[in-house]
Amino acid sequence: MNIINDKNIFIAQAKSLLSDENNLVANLSNLSALYKSYLPDTNWVGFYLVDDEKNNLVLGPFQGNVACVRIPFDKGVCGHCYTTKKFTYVPDVHKFSGHIACDSSTNSELVVPIIKNNNVIALLDIDSISFDRFSKEEISTIVNITNEVFSNLEFNI
Repeated sequence: MNIINDKNIFIAQAKSLLSDENNLVANLSNLSALYKSYLPDTNWVGFYLVDDEKNNLVLGPFQGNVACVRIPFDKGVCGHCYTTKKFTYVPDVHKFSGHIACDSSTNSELVVPIIKNNNVIALLDIDSISFDRFSKEEISTIVNITNEVFSNLEFNI
């Protein structure tokens, strides 16, 4: 499966998974597995949720190796995405000032904000052991799919 060529199938599968379930953990767990299955050469795909009480991002459901549990809003690639409210792609994380190495084998990273009412409520984080893993077309597709899939998903954090 390829997220560019099979994006309509991905969206249909995602909407089907979400259609009769309101539990956020269950939905994000299934979505992380779905993204992972469409994105070869990734070593981590998952979500970070905004924790306003502790002023940081907290680990949500994911597929991959162990991960950082909490990330400050202003640290790392995820923190940059959170503060700018825009997707962040880093083709070589070792050249990104302030990168947090939750998994030392990661070499490139894509983070997409999930925004509701103009507020970032979660992030989709995708890591790869390959340098410059994501093409411009793949990034655009992932961002667009993520926006569409999450447009109607309720977040009760």
